[in-house]
Amino acid sequence: MNLRRLKYFVKIVDVGSLTQASEVLHVAQPALSQQLATLEGEFNQRLLLRTQKGVVPTEAGMVLYRHAQLILRQFEQARADVVNAGRSLAGQVSVGLAPGTAASGLALPLLQTVQERHPQLMLHINENFGTTLCDVVRNGLMDMAVLYGGEHAVRGLSFDPLLTEDLCVVASHGMLRMDGDELALAELRDVDLLLPSIDNQLRRSVNRAFASAKMIPRVVAEMESSSTLSAAVASGVGATILPVSLARSVAATAAVDVGRLVSPHIEIPLALCASDHLPLSEPAQVVKGILMELVNRLELGGGMHTVH
Repeated sequence: MNLRRLKYFVKIVDVGSLTQASEVLHVAQPALSQQLATLEGEFNQRLLLRTQKGVVPTEAGMVLYRHAQLILRQFEQARADVVNAGRSLAGQVSVGLAPGTAASGLALPLLQTVQERHPQLMLHINENFGTTLCDVVRNGLMDMAVLYGGEHAVRGLSFDPLLTEDLCVVASHGMLRMDGDELALAELRDVDLLLPSIDNQLRRSVNRAFASAKMIPRVVAEMESSSTLSAAVASGVGATILPVSLARSVAATAAVDVGRLVSPHIEIPLALCASDHLPLSEPAQVVKGILMELVNRLELGGGMHTVH
C-alpha cells in the first residue's frame, strides 16, 4: 500500500464519483480505477459500491476511509515537523471552543497570544457543540477542544481539567421566588424547563442532579441556540439551567433573574480534550501550553474555580 493510493481513495469517497475524482486529481479514470482495484485486492475487501448517482463506500470502505484520513494527516504533520525543524514554529493548529461556555472568553486571548509569540502559526478556531467537537478530535480532524465534561473516561479521548462552574437557574423576572441569589433544586419540581438535548454534557449533569433528588425535570422544549434560549426564557416560556458564565451572558441581554442552584450545589467541569492515541504536533503542543496558561491567568468571577 502507498500514500498516493490512499489519497486517491479518500478523494473518491469525498466527491462520490470516479469521474469527478479523476478530474480533481488529474489522473486518467482507467488508472484511477486500477489503483482502486489494487487497494481492494490488498485488503481482499470491496471498498466502493457503484450506484446510479456515483460511488459510495461499503462498511469496510468507511473503516478504511477514517483510517486513511488519519494516516494522511499524520504524514503531513510529520513532513511539516521535519521541514520546520530548527526554524520558527510554523504550521496549522485547530482548536475547538464549545459555544456557551467559559471557553468562549479564551478565543481572543488565544489568538492574540499565538500571533504575538508565533506569527507563522495558523490558528483555526472552531465553535461547535460539545458532542461534535469530541467526535472530530477523536477522529483526528481537530487537534484539541475546550468543552464541558471529562469526569468520566471516554474511549479515544483524554481530558485535562481546566476549571469548574456553578450551575444557575435563569428565569424571567418574578417567575421563581429566589432566596437572594440562590434557588434550591426542589423549587424546580413543577417548573417548565428549556434544556439542551439529551446528549449534551450540561443536560447530563442536570439529569444526574434531578435523579439524585428523586425528581424528573419537566422539560417542555430542547434547544441548543443561546439566542433563542435567551428570548424564550425572557418571554416566560420556561426557565433554564446554565453554567454561571453563560447565565451572566444571558442576564446582560435579557430581563431575567439568575440564581445559583443549591441543595445540592451543582458544578460542571470545563476540560481540554485531545486524542489519547494521536500525538500532538509540536505547534499543537505549544498552543495547548498557551491555553493552559491563559486559563490560569483567567480572571474568574464568583461561581468559577480553576482546577490545579
